[in-house]
Formats: sequence, C-alpha cells, structure tokens
Amino acid sequence: MRAWIGVILVFSLGACGQEETQSIAPLYDTAPVETRSIEVSVNAAGVIEPEITVEVKSKASGEILAIHAETGDVVPEGFLLVEVDQRSPRNTLAEAEAGLVAAKARRTIAETQMGRSKTLFGTGTLTETEYEQAQLEFANSVAQVIGAEVALENARIAMDDTEVRAPITGMIIEKHVEQGTVISSPTRDVSGGTVLLRMADLTTVHVRTLVDETDIGKIKPGMKTHVTVAAYPNQPFDGEVLKIEPQAIVEQNVTMFAVLIRLENRGDLLKPGMNADVEIRIASRDSVAAVPTMALRTNSDIPTAALMLGLGEEELRSELGRPVEGFDRYADVRAEGPKPTQLQTATRGSGDGSFRVNGFGGGTENGGVSRNRDASMTDYEFGGNYWVVALRNGEPVPIPVRTGVTDLEFSEVISGLNPDDEVLLLPSSSLFEQQEMLQRFISDRFSSTPFQQRSRGGRFR
Repeated sequence: MRAWIGVILVFSLGACGQEETQSIAPLYDTAPVETRSIEVSVNAAGVIEPEITVEVKSKASGEILAIHAETGDVVPEGFLLVEVDQRSPRNTLAEAEAGLVAAKARRTIAETQMGRSKTLFGTGTLTETEYEQAQLEFANSVAQVIGAEVALENARIAMDDTEVRAPITGMIIEKHVEQGTVISSPTRDVSGGTVLLRMADLTTVHVRTLVDETDIGKIKPGMKTHVTVAAYPNQPFDGEVLKIEPQAIVEQNVTMFAVLIRLENRGDLLKPGMNADVEIRIASRDSVAAVPTMALRTNSDIPTAALMLGLGEEELRSELGRPVEGFDRYADVRAEGPKPTQLQTATRGSGDGSFRVNGFGGGTENGGVSRNRDASMTDYEFGGNYWVVALRNGEPVPIPVRTGVTDLEFSEVISGLNPDDEVLLLPSSSLFEQQEMLQRFISDRFSSTPFQQRSRGGRFR
C-alpha cells in the first residue's frame, strides 16, 4: 500500500492564466503492525575439529618392526599399534638383572662382615675405626641393591616402551611412519622425538568458528546451534555452544572471537577439517506484534523527519512528548500473572527501554515476569525506545514506541502502537539529505530551465 504525503501547490500566473506545479511530495510505503514470529540467530562459518587429539610417540628409539593399524581404524585403549626393535632394551634389561644379583651378594657379604666386626669389637680385638668401616661397607651395599633395583625397573619400562599402545579409544587419523623407519625418542631427543600416529576421539567433535565482536555479546555457553556441512547438506546436526575463547582474533582489521560448538557425531559422518555453516539460536518469539525495523526512528532523525513530514522541528518534538495510548503486550501478564510456557520472552531492563532475553517460567511475588533464567539464555539487552510515524485517520502521527527482540528486518513492538495501525517507511536520514543536496545542486545550476520543479514543504492534513 502507498500513501501520498504532501500537497500539490497550484499557482495562477495572473493574466497568462497558466498553472505551474511547484511541489509533489515523495511517495512512501506503509506497513501494518502484523503478528509474526521473530527469530534471532548469529550465522558464522567454521571447521570441524576432533574433541580429543593425541600424538602417538615412542619412548624407545630404534627401527620399527611392525605397525598394526592403518588410518581410519578405530582401536580401543591399550591396543598394540607399533613394535620397535627390542635388542638394545633387552640387553639393558639383562645387564640390570645381573647387576641386581651382584648387589644383593655384596650386601650379604657386608652384612656378615659387620656381624663379625661387632663381635670382635666387643672383645677388644677390633679397633673402633675398623668397626665403623664395616658399618659403612654394609650401608653402601644396601644402597647398591636399591640402585640396582631401580635400574632393573627402568630397563623393564624401556623394554615395555618398545611396544607402542593406543593411549585412548579412537580413530587413527594420520600415520607418519612405515615399517623399517628408524625413530628417535622424545625423552632423549631435544627435537621432541618422532610422531608415529595421530589419534582422535570422533564420538563428539567441535566446530571452531569466528564470530564478530558485534554479535559475541549475544552468545552464551549452552545455547543451541544448527550446523550443516557441505557433505551432508540435508542432514543438519544439532549442537550447543561449549565456550567462548577470551582472546580476540584480528583478521583484516576485523575483531572476532573464537566460539567452540560441541556436536554429537552420529554415524561418524563428520570428519576433521570439514567446513561447516553454523547458526547459533539466540532468541525466539512466536505470535508477537512487529513492524519493519526501517520504520523505527531515533531522536537524531527528528530534524530530517520534520522536513519529510512538513513539520517544524519543535512541533515534532512536542508531539513526540505527548502521551499516546497503544497496546501493551504485558498488560494482561501484569494483571493476571504470567502463564507457564516454554517460549522465551522479554523482561524489562534497567529502565532505559532495553529488554533482556530471559526464560519465562512461573510468576514472581509482584505478579511480574519471572526472572528465572536458563544458563543458555543471553544477557544481551534487545530493543529500546524509538518513535514511528503511524497513519491514524489518514494523517501521519509521530508516536513513541518501545521495542523488543529484532532480527534486523522486523522488530517486536512492546508498547505504543495499536494492532490496526500502519506505519510509514520513511527513507533514512542520510539518504534524504543526499537527495536534498542533489536537488539543491540541480536547482542552483539549472534554475533557468523552464521545466525545473521546486519543492516546498507543506504539512499533510
């Protein structure tokens, strides 16, 4: 529907009897206050990542004798993956066993000598210095036994390390070595050792996505998400926000934050590295009164809007200051108390016209909207105080309104308008100013052109 705002001024040219059209006001669209659903979501792109990734290395050095797993295999924890040459560890183990036997023999001899020395020292045959030397020999033999036992245990560990087993239950996603490769140990090599395999638990996966800082305030851990990948465009995956990383990432002068989303990988369909499109669901409204967002005006738009409507700026400010009667979607809630529902709703903010998305549960003591909020809801404050130009009785009337949730195309109307109102979709102030500048330029440069029309403001009645 279109509404003509303005008048056609007709002037007589006296004796010539000619008429000249001086101004034709612009043609503006109108939109009704309609009942609709509004969903607020944040869209971003990301990459599938495993939730747990492990690099498998061998503490033993040497030649690989056998590999018992290939990429794509799902193996349980403790499964034998790689066998390394055991010759050097086996020799070390044999040497440690022999050393322990010798240490125990020395301890036995030292213990016997200390007993004999004690007897001789009691009879005065042995000097005190010789007796103390016997005690020291026995203590050293005990220490040697302990050292030999530790060496034997380390040799057994080194022998076990020649068999590389799966540290977790998961899938082999990368294999970096083949049979016959000589590898180095990470415990002995300053370079960190050789990576044999990479394993990942793909039961659950993550999507790492970058979200612009203008939207990050709307997102909280626990929010539901909708993820699609190019490989399965008709099979969306439902997940939830796991966490928001605190450190910002700046790419091409754009500040963004990494958001991790957890997904259940049903059927092992999701593979690491897949590109994913993510939709994070922020808020939802069903059957609420809404108007196009472009109909909303702020106080900074008053001077330009006054020119569009043919009003004086002070007159427009005065009309916006008058109380207006309109519906309030919370009137019944305050009168009767809230009714339990699973839908989200808005609660009044700190008095500045903003609205915060909260869970709508049971009532409060004063009959207002419940403040109980699920952990997945956002603390972002939507909406605010604006004004619109409504058509009432065929005339444009500036009306202050309060809005709630918006999806940028439509905004929820909390109060100020009636269900049967229509609002004008005025152009933006910047666009109107550019048109005015262009019109003045044409008027000044081609003022002598007989076909040039000049516009004069007039209030629409």
